[in-house]
Amino acid sequence: MLANAVAVPPDNAFLRAFHGSLTSTLRWADLETFWEVLGDRAAAGWYVYALGEIPPQTPVDASKLGEFITAMDTLLRKDHQEEYCAIVYADDLKVPTLVKIFDPNNLGVSCGFSDNPPLPGWVLSLHPPVDIVAMALTASRKRWWQKIFS
Repeated sequence: MLANAVAVPPDNAFLRAFHGSLTSTLRWADLETFWEVLGDRAAAGWYVYALGEIPPQTPVDASKLGEFITAMDTLLRKDHQEEYCAIVYADDLKVPTLVKIFDPNNLGVSCGFSDNPPLPGWVLSLHPPVDIVAMALTASRKRWWQKIFS
């Protein structure tokens, strides 16, 4: 195990949601409606996690969530100049508990099938997040790393 990796029980609610079935906000109008849904549920206690950073230990308040949504909407519209959105996914578009937002500058194969799909840039979750980036290393890569730095 990596020194900074956190041991995560296999029944972790965040991981179940993260690896579960998701639905896309296909059109920009869908995203606008979805942002409103999130805004209406702002008091629910959302964790805002930028992958690559240390997972947050506390949820953001409603004001900070609103600030994030506004900034993210601006970023997505600026960097993803397509007629469709299709880079924001949720476990449920009407009552979400987990949202994945893919970075327009690192899409890879975010839709469709891939054995190694790209990680999202950001995750919003009602469950405390765990370090997905550290967990993304395969066992062989971990062993390789440990041989060098053990």
